[in-house]
Amino acid sequence: MDDKQIIDLYFARNEQAIAETEQKYGRFCWRIAMNVLDVWEDAEECVSDTWLSTWGQIPPTVPQSLKAFLGRIVRNLSISRFRSMRAKKRYNGMEVLLSELGDCVPSSANVEQTVEAKELSGYISEWLDSLPAEDCALFVRRYWFGDAVQDLAERCGITGPQMAQRMLRLRKSLRAALNQKGVAL
Repeated sequence: MDDKQIIDLYFARNEQAIAETEQKYGRFCWRIAMNVLDVWEDAEECVSDTWLSTWGQIPPTVPQSLKAFLGRIVRNLSISRFRSMRAKKRYNGMEVLLSELGDCVPSSANVEQTVEAKELSGYISEWLDSLPAEDCALFVRRYWFGDAVQDLAERCGITGPQMAQRMLRLRKSLRAALNQKGVAL
């Protein structure tokens, strides 16, 4: 079933919409949740909450891309879950991703003082657009979807240390681009 038909089911308030969404995008959502949380039970809860949230948002929202819409929901739910559980000292997997970006993306308090979050997002989008397609995809897979460095390395046919070095160069490039725009790091 294509995305338009699934969205039409949501608008018709047909519960089959959830089943069709899960069938088509379940693995995609699970991968995002597991990459962020790394705990099966918590990922399961976030994916289930994704279906509930989607049911509540469609209608009135008509997503341009159902996959992107679902990806945003599951990622935000997973990060919220991670943050609440982090306060209880349960996770360290996402800590690695956040620490890797910590030296090239300013803290939220600093962002508020130097540029609006929207401007920062625009700068990062500009930087991503300037990258070769493969580097852009790797950066997004690592820092949006939370893919492991080793998985990315296998996908590209290189070693884990080579991929880690490539990610380091990309982060340095981002840092330089943000410095050039006057973002205080």
